Amino acid sequence: MNRLSAATRGHLHSVHLIVGSVLSLMLAAGPARAALFDDDEARKAILDLRARVTQNDEQTKARMSELTAANARLTEQINALRGSLLDLNNQLEVLRSDMARLRGGDEQTQRALADLQKLQKDLGQAVDDRLRKLEPVKVSLDGRQFNADPEERRSYDDAVALVRGGDFDKAAVALAAFQRRFPSSGYGDSVRYWLGNAQYARRDYKEAIATFRAFVAAAPEHPRAPEALLALANSQAEMKDTKGARKTVEDLIKTYPRSEAAQAGKERLASLK
Repeated sequence: MNRLSAATRGHLHSVHLIVGSVLSLMLAAGPARAALFDDDEARKAILDLRARVTQNDEQTKARMSELTAANARLTEQINALRGSLLDLNNQLEVLRSDMARLRGGDEQTQRALADLQKLQKDLGQAVDDRLRKLEPVKVSLDGRQFNADPEERRSYDDAVALVRGGDFDKAAVALAAFQRRFPSSGYGDSVRYWLGNAQYARRDYKEAIATFRAFVAAAPEHPRAPEALLALANSQAEMKDTKGARKTVEDLIKTYPRSEAAQAGKERLASLK
């Protein structure tokens, strides 16, 4: 706008110079030249020049007004664009913040998922281990095979270990508890045999006699049946039942003649008079 104003001023200045030059020429032409123009014509020429200058000035002012208005509209549009750019920049910053937050949340989710998967694996392994502990296992004992629960097997092994360790009081209690807890166990015959031995060792001969009799009656084919009959005879002898003891030894020799217990029984008969 400043450049246009300077151009306009230059144009007006040129017009005035032209008018001044015309007047100077008219004055310098002398009387002969002045005769060609009368006062009316000179006046008319000056008026025409002034009219043209005025018209040019008005056109220039109108153009400047238009340019000023256009400049104002352009300034308004620029300001609006600046505001829009500022809003857009703010929105971009919000989006960046949201994306950063989402990335952080995604990383936390991934970590949580990994932890959950590890926990699930650990729990699965723990369940499998527990199930394996609960699954029946095949047991081979005294020439017989049967299935037993892990807890059942552990209870039997612990009770027999007490017998072999010489703790007969605890052994008798543990074996009796086993019979109550696992009445149909494949260990049942062996439990009766070891219970009778624990009772005999603790000098509970009456209970030992009942236990050995129950054992032989329930499992006459058991490989420990001959030993049980010999232990029964010894328990009877301790109870001063010599007649009963002799009868038991005779049954032992008759039923299991080739057993080591039968050979020991023959020797025992000599003391049972």
